[in-house]
Amino acid sequence: MALVVLATCVATFAGRLRVPAPSLLVLAGLGVALVPGLPTVRVSPEIIATVVLPPLLYASAKEISARDLRAMWRPLAGLALGLVAATAAGVAGLALAITSLSVPMAFVLGAVLASTDPVAVTALGRTLPLPARIQALAQAESLFNDATSLVLFQVAVGLAAGSSTADWAGAGWRFLVLAVGGAGIGAVVAGIVVAVRARAADPILHTVLALVTPYAAYLLAQAVGVSGVTAVVVAGVVLGSTGHKITDARTRLQVGAVYDVVVFLLESVVFALIGLQLPALVRDLPVGSGWWPLQAGALAVALIGIRFIWVRPTVSRAAPTRAYPAWPLTRVLVWAGTRGVMPLAAALAIPLTSQDGRVIADRPLVLVLTTAVVAAMLIVQGFSLAPVVRSSGLAVDPVRIAEKERAARVVLDETALAFLDAVEQDAEAGNATVEGLRRRYAARLDAHTDEARSDTGYDRLQRAIIGVQRAELRRLRREGGIGDGMERRLQHELDRAEAALDR
Repeated sequence: MALVVLATCVATFAGRLRVPAPSLLVLAGLGVALVPGLPTVRVSPEIIATVVLPPLLYASAKEISARDLRAMWRPLAGLALGLVAATAAGVAGLALAITSLSVPMAFVLGAVLASTDPVAVTALGRTLPLPARIQALAQAESLFNDATSLVLFQVAVGLAAGSSTADWAGAGWRFLVLAVGGAGIGAVVAGIVVAVRARAADPILHTVLALVTPYAAYLLAQAVGVSGVTAVVVAGVVLGSTGHKITDARTRLQVGAVYDVVVFLLESVVFALIGLQLPALVRDLPVGSGWWPLQAGALAVALIGIRFIWVRPTVSRAAPTRAYPAWPLTRVLVWAGTRGVMPLAAALAIPLTSQDGRVIADRPLVLVLTTAVVAAMLIVQGFSLAPVVRSSGLAVDPVRIAEKERAARVVLDETALAFLDAVEQDAEAGNATVEGLRRRYAARLDAHTDEARSDTGYDRLQRAIIGVQRAELRRLRREGGIGDGMERRLQHELDRAEAALDR
């Protein structure tokens, strides 16, 4: 509970300072872990993989449209397949050269660090003014490259543990089973959820289904031996593309509000745990492992270097990104590809002993190097990503975004006025009703096209009216004129009216 409160305060503080919350949370976790006398925090991989990751992956996947995926499948395949394999091989080779890891455990480390993290990439990139297609490519890559790294990880762990079933020859077939099977499970779960939600009118039921869906997809996929990560991602993409068709505005507001709270809490805690666990893991290192900080730094540099070598020709030749300047685009995509929660969960899942009961001695060093690399990249890339984006020339001007949004609002209001003109002679719609609606949308249209509107004091007067209504509502409840349920409903309407003034 203390960690939840601390992480929430730090994340809120980061928002006010306009600094990336994941980076500040890692630093806060490190600071707390170094306080003398506090208990050691150790998190099992099951907690992270089963409780934390599914809703975070689901929330990230819902932001990716199926249309963007169809347009970017070529560069996405190159990054999610080729880059992951190249990174795993490069990191393994470097680990063999600069650490005492055995060959199998060096490949385990390479597989763990091979893929970018969807939770970290989404959290860091959420507030960056990047073009939508570039943001979608970075986010989609981080969502779909985990299946590749998971296959490599399972084969490498099998070799390290002495499993007779682990072989590189069957890795390709294993990848197909994990990825295709996971995608199928995710699509089936999404189809069932769409069918149920389309027939349900209760917003509470919709909210419960939205919270249960990622866990159902993940656990069902894991139970049948396929990729739970892929299942959650596919379910999120499908439901993100169809959710607006099966719910009304009130339901979407409620589900969105609940999910925002869940994602905020889970992200805040999980990034703090990365920093919180590092000192405890370091204390478990055997004697003679004192070079781990330099080794972790070298591995982090290698990750960035390999990513740059691969991304540069991939994005410059791909149709969806060919129009952007190659060097600035490469610089942004390389720096946005950070590591985070997924590598930590994978490293924690390394077994303690081999098949013959022998303790895997290199496991503590792999855990420390993984956590140190993740923490370093979150801190360095997190704090410097916004300046990199601004200096690249790819950042979208906030004024331009506001102008496009205002233009869209004008189009919507003009459409409403045209519709009212068409129904003016409708016998079921009274003239007074049509005229009242026409005045409302005409006033809104004037507000969008007249910049002087903000100086008229309209918003200030409207807020004052809402304040008076709230006071009257409290008086009615205090004097017994209305009950608690009616007060909550009327209060919610006033809150929505006030929130509309901030749009």
